[in-house]
Amino acid sequence: MLSPVPAFTRSLNALSAVLAKAEAHAAARKIDASVLVNTRLFPDMLPLAAQIGIACDHAKGATARLGGVEVPSFTDPMTTFGELQARIAQTLAFIATVPEQAFANADGKTISLKVAGNEMSFPAPAYYSSFAIPNFYFHMTTAYNILRMNGVELGKRDFMGS
Repeated sequence: MLSPVPAFTRSLNALSAVLAKAEAHAAARKIDASVLVNTRLFPDMLPLAAQIGIACDHAKGATARLGGVEVPSFTDPMTTFGELQARIAQTLAFIATVPEQAFANADGKTISLKVAGNEMSFPAPAYYSSFAIPNFYFHMTTAYNILRMNGVELGKRDFMGS
């Protein structure tokens, strides 16, 4: 299995740049930053801060599980743009510690985890392609959409990163 680190790194760096644009947007329009951090697309959906946190959790969780290392617990607050940026930086720093060779035998692993109190098990390739990646991009996309809906000037290149 190829390392998931390059894809997560690229996308998390793009997400960090998107957040920087959102912070500048809020400052230029004199919008209280907490309004954007707590905005939801719909009342029954999670706010921007949670979307960022969950995207980071999927990146660090998939990297750790597939790389055979312990999944770290990040419990820092995420109530400001600075704290959201710190969460992304913390995730990037962690995934960078898992060497590419740690994924060499990942294809043969079974990944087990609890989701909403239910135990789930996947062959590693299915976990990565059908669970971790779709969840990561769902939450990243939702964060992007929350900001775009609120007037932050973003485009596809912002989402894709450089």
